[in-house]
Amino acid sequence: MKINDIMSLDVRCIGPETKLADAAKIMRERDVGALPVCEQEHLIGMLTDRDIVVKGVARGFDVHLMTAREAMTEGVVYVYEDQEIETAARVFEAKQIRRLPVLNREKKLVGILSLGDLALHATTGLTGEALREVSQPPGVAPVGAMAPK
Repeated sequence: MKINDIMSLDVRCIGPETKLADAAKIMRERDVGALPVCEQEHLIGMLTDRDIVVKGVARGFDVHLMTAREAMTEGVVYVYEDQEIETAARVFEAKQIRRLPVLNREKKLVGILSLGDLALHATTGLTGEALREVSQPPGVAPVGAMAPK
């Protein structure tokens, strides 16, 4: 099964100059925790609700003045729409993330794939392993794993 078979197509980009307060309103309206940040149809970052809180609010910045560019996460990990869902599962596991932007081969954003999308459409083993890996804090041995001697 390909990623474009299960990804969410209803994706909304925001521009890098979007104020954090406006981005938060969009997140609330769309009931999402992350928004892709695009410049001329190309993905340049992701802005999460956590980014707004940790990089903006908790540091005392004015979310009506601070922009998405100032708080977004750059170097975004993504997948291509024509890849197999197993590829996405491996990325979720390796990067311990819950959402992946989906690009076409021209590197334009065409969708979002969530761990939930994978859970609804993938095999039980694939989903279970990805969920375990994403939920495991870095540096902590999985439950049932033997401690090093």
